[in-house]
Amino acid sequence: MAKSRPQSQPQAITVSLNDLAHGNVSLDTLETAFGPESLGIIIVRDLPKEFVSLRQKLLSMSSYLANLEGEQLAKLEKAEANYSVGWSWGKETLADGRYGTLKGSYYAQPIHNTELEAKARSLYPDNFAMTSPNVWPEESVLSGFEETFETMCRLIVDVAALVARSCDCYGVARLDGYSEGTLENIVRSSVSTKARLLHYFPPPRSVASAEPKENTDSGVDIDDDWCATHVDIGALTGLTSQMFVDEALHSPARPASDSYPPHLPELEAHPDPKAGLWIKSRSGHTTQVHIPRDCLAFQTGMALQLITRGAFRAVPHFVRGGKVDGVGGKIARNTLAVFTQPNLWEEVEKGRTFAVFAEAEIKGGL
Repeated sequence: MAKSRPQSQPQAITVSLNDLAHGNVSLDTLETAFGPESLGIIIVRDLPKEFVSLRQKLLSMSSYLANLEGEQLAKLEKAEANYSVGWSWGKETLADGRYGTLKGSYYAQPIHNTELEAKARSLYPDNFAMTSPNVWPEESVLSGFEETFETMCRLIVDVAALVARSCDCYGVARLDGYSEGTLENIVRSSVSTKARLLHYFPPPRSVASAEPKENTDSGVDIDDDWCATHVDIGALTGLTSQMFVDEALHSPARPASDSYPPHLPELEAHPDPKAGLWIKSRSGHTTQVHIPRDCLAFQTGMALQLITRGAFRAVPHFVRGGKVDGVGGKIARNTLAVFTQPNLWEEVEKGRTFAVFAEAEIKGGL
């Protein structure tokens, strides 16, 4: 009897920004990228020329920020916003219930609209996590951080809007009653969009050498100490490529002067090739996704799945920490994620606002 051929696994799809801008990405390509059998991610190349330097600058700043003195970081914390604005460390739980201390996050909302922000505060006065104003380190502490952060986020939102426009074309063509411009309007104008600058601290030797938690049919241990397996709740999540920095060789201590901190030298790759972003398909297979340094990736979230009535699907993903012994034991990972999300009062499905949906999903542990 002939052996059955192994089922091919989905791969990340790459498109050109120019093709997105001119509406040249086919509906079939979008379905391959985001549909029921996909990895739920699309990579966009040929970005504006300033992107590469912006990425290097901001991701270097992530290391400098995470290594500020405790009193400076404390000024950037907002407990009343559930640590979802400003600096957050040790507040997030991993899959096994432990608090994650290997990752620090800096949250800010990059889209500004005075009228819509006032509406959000009026309608949801107790939702401080989504309505509190941003907080920034002083220029004397980390020069240029706010400007660099917001400039990069605006670029990512602009690219996300073109991805969203293509998704809207798919919706109009293949989903009865889909309203033109639905997703693009969310991406361009929602004040609920949240950016998260991440610094994954070098794992201690005891963690780096820990026994794996689970093994999948791909033969890869699910070791999500850097970021637990989860599904994003928003529409499209914009992701930069990861930056690996050997902090034993290049100290992220804050410069003494008020000038821009120098860019940190970036490793070509982590010594452990399995470190980084992994996506878990609906079959249970895990696939590692590599985002080139000069590209952005956009991942599907639960709000997009609801808005497209399941035509595009969100997928679970996690970040695997590097397993290193000896050389490379001080390697940190920096990246930026921009979660485009509907305004709190906008419906993601009939009769259900994003505020209601998000609260239920967060309480459910996603």
